[in-house]
Amino acid sequence: MSQTREFPVSGVRRAQSRLPRKVLGMFIRYLIAVILILFAVIPALWIISASLNPAKSLIGGTFFPQNPGFINYEQLLSNPFFPYVIWLGNSLKIAIITTALTVFLTSLSGYTLSRFRFTGRRTLMMAILVLNVFPSILGMVAIFSMLQQLGAFIDWLGLDGHAALILIYVTGSSGINVLLVKAYIDTIPLELDESALVDGATPWQTFRHIVLPVMTPIVITIGVLTFIASYGDFVIARVLLKSSENLTVMVGLQLFQTDRFDQDFGMITAGAVIAAIPIILIYIPLQKYVIDGLTAGSVKG
Repeated sequence: MSQTREFPVSGVRRAQSRLPRKVLGMFIRYLIAVILILFAVIPALWIISASLNPAKSLIGGTFFPQNPGFINYEQLLSNPFFPYVIWLGNSLKIAIITTALTVFLTSLSGYTLSRFRFTGRRTLMMAILVLNVFPSILGMVAIFSMLQQLGAFIDWLGLDGHAALILIYVTGSSGINVLLVKAYIDTIPLELDESALVDGATPWQTFRHIVLPVMTPIVITIGVLTFIASYGDFVIARVLLKSSENLTVMVGLQLFQTDRFDQDFGMITAGAVIAAIPIILIYIPLQKYVIDGLTAGSVKG
């Protein structure tokens, strides 16, 4: 004899009352997400539209300009007074060298802090953490004075040079990145190192062949974030670089507003679009590794 199971009326009513609230909560979340997406996408679309607008004006512009074309891009790349291609090459060179040095130094330093025990280790980590609390802009006056005096003895490390700018970027970004790498390596089982040492591997061989392949996500994360930060920096490059041929693309774009009697927004927006392409090409394919690298080291497993 079959028996039918009866649910309490109060439980059914509670379930029915939760349904509208659940739907309302989902609607609010999706609405906020759509607003944030539009807030991020609309300015980018507007800049792209303005770069294709031959009217060279942001006032009265639309998403679909009349007679769109690439005249702004042609004038930008062929302008004899503003060497945009050189600026873009300078930015890429500085960002690539800074990224390579930062990844190399932070990987070794993070591995050392994670795997070796030595006097002053905790003090060193605490000092790195405390120093990163203060923004680097606070030391601009001291950095400018130091480079000005250093340039009197070593020309290539003085003001208006890429080497000095790279040195500042590397030292400024290494601190917190060392702690990120250290936290990630802490999640890697120590047994891997011990088994390699038993087989006769040196600490360098253990790092190179055992630990480094496992820590690929955090290495890519550090590389991407360092590239974006050094490539998009404006303040430090604006203070240290003076000559036109040494400027970065972010500083160079400002000259279209300060060194002209008229403001050619067409070329400015075209330059902004081209300058954004390297960051997009790097971040989109590697965003999965960036997310993994930032989250994996947050909890020691």
